[in-house]
Amino acid sequence: MLQRERVGGMKYARRSSKHYLDASVLQNVLKNLDLHAPKDEIVLRPQEVKDWPQQSLNVGQITAVSINSLGQPVIFHRAERVWDESTFNESNVYQNLDKGPIIEDTILVLDPHTGSVLHSWGAYAFYMPHGLTVDHHDNVWVTDVAKHQVFKYTPNNHKYPSLTIGEAFTAGYPYRRRVLLCMPTSVAVATTGEIFVADGYCNNQILKFNAAGTLLFAMPTFSDTLTLNVPHSVTLLESLDIVCVADRENMRIVCPKAGLKSYVNMFEAATVIEDPTLGRVFAVASHNDMIYAVNGPTSQNIAVRGFTVNAVYGNILDTWEPSASFTNPHSLAVTRNGSHLYVTEIGPNKIWKFELTDVFDKK
Repeated sequence: MLQRERVGGMKYARRSSKHYLDASVLQNVLKNLDLHAPKDEIVLRPQEVKDWPQQSLNVGQITAVSINSLGQPVIFHRAERVWDESTFNESNVYQNLDKGPIIEDTILVLDPHTGSVLHSWGAYAFYMPHGLTVDHHDNVWVTDVAKHQVFKYTPNNHKYPSLTIGEAFTAGYPYRRRVLLCMPTSVAVATTGEIFVADGYCNNQILKFNAAGTLLFAMPTFSDTLTLNVPHSVTLLESLDIVCVADRENMRIVCPKAGLKSYVNMFEAATVIEDPTLGRVFAVASHNDMIYAVNGPTSQNIAVRGFTVNAVYGNILDTWEPSASFTNPHSLAVTRNGSHLYVTEIGPNKIWKFELTDVFDKK
């Protein structure tokens, strides 16, 4: 008889001492079982890089960070803009059009060694920045919750987007013939070119588009039992063919199938990562089979910190934070080689750099 036993936070199968199997029979049983036994893998812990950046960036709320192919962090900030209770009305319409777009450069490329600004762009383009993603070809994808739009900028043209999803200042629900978004929060782009948009504060769903921006489908579907409550951030784990979502107000991470390799398994139940310590999950990023996440202020008894999660098993492997603690994290990103991690905050408006090192002390 096989029983389930938990060791080191993982479950594995063991045989009860009450029953005995012939050795050849046991061998065949084990061959056919998918036990998902935990491996002695190295869990890298984010260690704060002190005195980085070396000087103040003088920016507003840093809502997003991503990493380009040169390992440089790219951040999105709101300059003098602040999102408060008067920014939108009950119909999700932006109330400060008279202020015009932000006149400062809102997208900054930083030196990974010093944190200094290498170059910047994005002035007179955005009203309320939110998400930013640099894809495998160094295209920059951003979301503006005020405009209810997603924009793609190529490396050679930062003035005019090469693709726009949604209609300016028009909140709505997406259909194939007319795609309206409602305060989209985040974008993830597959190596195949397929686009995943977290749509967002109002529609509470993930939209999948082809590379040309044609809507393919929405997750969850109407027939799905899964519900999202402010999908605030998305990350793709292509090796597992899943898209993981910071399901903020449900205080969990949800990973449905992405349908990149096959649609056959699209309706399998999503992996749901829930834990009393997670709190409101604001952002997720990934490297290989690891998910890195940060929560935000939730309650007095839930610490604001970072989490390292095994995406295969759905268990929390580690928690981490800087020496001075987080206050209001909003975004994070991992370098493509998995050596460093960055976290941004929207109060205080700052960016943290962490080195991923092998110092994990198994508990």
